Amino acid sequence: MTDLAPLLTPEGLALLDAVRGTAPSDELAVATRLRREHPAELVSAALGQARLRQRAVAKFGAEDAERMFFTPNGVEQSTRASVAAYRAERMRSLGVTSVADLCCGIGGDAIALARAGVRVLAVDRDPPTAAAARANAEALGLAHLIDVREADVTEVDTGGYDAVFVDPARRGGRGRIFDPEAYSPPLSWAVGAALAAPRAALKIAPGVPHEAIPAEAEAEWISDGGDVKEAVLWFGTEPGAVRATLLPGPRTLLGTGLPNPDVRPLGRYLYEPDGAVIRAHLVAEVARELDGGLVDETIAYVTADALRPTPYATAYEITDQLPFNVKKLKALLREREVGILTVKKRGSAVEPEELRRKVLPKGHGPHAVTVFLTRVAGAPTMLLGAPAPDVTAAGAS
Repeated sequence: MTDLAPLLTPEGLALLDAVRGTAPSDELAVATRLRREHPAELVSAALGQARLRQRAVAKFGAEDAERMFFTPNGVEQSTRASVAAYRAERMRSLGVTSVADLCCGIGGDAIALARAGVRVLAVDRDPPTAAAARANAEALGLAHLIDVREADVTEVDTGGYDAVFVDPARRGGRGRIFDPEAYSPPLSWAVGAALAAPRAALKIAPGVPHEAIPAEAEAEWISDGGDVKEAVLWFGTEPGAVRATLLPGPRTLLGTGLPNPDVRPLGRYLYEPDGAVIRAHLVAEVARELDGGLVDETIAYVTADALRPTPYATAYEITDQLPFNVKKLKALLREREVGILTVKKRGSAVEPEELRRKVLPKGHGPHAVTVFLTRVAGAPTMLLGAPAPDVTAAGAS
């Protein structure tokens, strides 16, 4: 059932309450019981919606997810609530009071904008998706701020709004779409819509080539809990600027146009920059902050002699530097009674799980080690160490 209307009736809402939290193993028994008093199709729709709500908890939190309505694609493609809230707050801080949210999906971004006090026109051409967005605005008490329209975004007049937000579809029938011109709508159309507005934000895949970014845009990469979630092109802010923003926080690192750091001998500490920093090509800014350099000219690991506070990279204290050799690594781990092995890699074709199976000694030793499979000055290398003591990142912007 793709039509949400039956689930929005008193009977449908009561069924949603009845199936909330149903475990997959219990679905058959629950469905059999409920079908004695309710239409089978409606029971199936309620159970399907319950499954989607459970999947959505990771993005929206339990309190919202249990009240919202989803489509399968909507759960997959919607913005994580923490990221949407950050972006909405930035919009508000820029003086934006109204936004045309084009390709709104099930309404995750519109919800965040409305909660920031911004009036939203939310547009999507897919009927079930637009219906979900409308139902979510109602369910969360935000219908007075969110006007949902089912329409082709290329035909919508956005002239009466302070800003435009565009989130083109980046998935097709065969999965992720990597060509920006194959987005729906294409990136070129979205950029045109952004340039026509006083301010705009355009959500794109974080792997977008830097050369594809328009000169008029500010580019921002956003990570949440260490995972890169998206890139955003901002228009009407600082053309040509580059930033990496880490959530929670937020903590933002601004690009200063530094050249690539020099390669230097391995120091006591290895710093692994956050993925948003790497995607934004701001490793040089982190290296300068740490008075460090690269372990290899092609590898985004920073090495330094001192442990310094930074929110933009995770520090590890290195104890051993070895040429890549599986037998030597296995012997060393056995000798040190290692039972917990974390494998990280950059610039290596070795699969971490495969290496772990080969080298982790039988039994469980009491010690933990992190091994980095990488290159140091061009040579395949294994670096052994452990997370460095936590240093409070006071004063980070």
